[in-house]
Amino acid sequence: MNTFSVTAKTKHATNQRMDIYKRTNMHKIHLASLLLLGGLLLSISAQAALPAYKLTIKDGRFEPETITVPARTRFKLVITNQGPGPEEFESKKLRKESVIAEGVTRSIVFAPLKPGRYRFFGEFHPDTAEGHIVAK
Repeated sequence: MNTFSVTAKTKHATNQRMDIYKRTNMHKIHLASLLLLGGLLLSISAQAALPAYKLTIKDGRFEPETITVPARTRFKLVITNQGPGPEEFESKKLRKESVIAEGVTRSIVFAPLKPGRYRFFGEFHPDTAEGHIVAK
């Protein structure tokens, strides 16, 4: 066998291996992309499916002052500050705090709570801005 045909066969075999390698990596990239997209869609649908409860801040008070939620269920609190001025939603027991400017609506997601009563308050109006989340 001459060296030309051995070299040509070797190059051909190397090219075939490279093609297989490239195709395999492209399949891995496509699979990873699909898994990432699937996870993102699940996350979005899970967020959208959370029960939501509205809380309004107005004139230094929370309305309603008591929000009842199901125990052991994730939920979302949708807080709107109607003013005047900013207010902070804070709960030391739940380890949540968020400053909300006047005219802003913000959502806070809560992990499942054990049955009980959880206090929250407004840092900027501590005498009047107070409420509770009751998990039943």
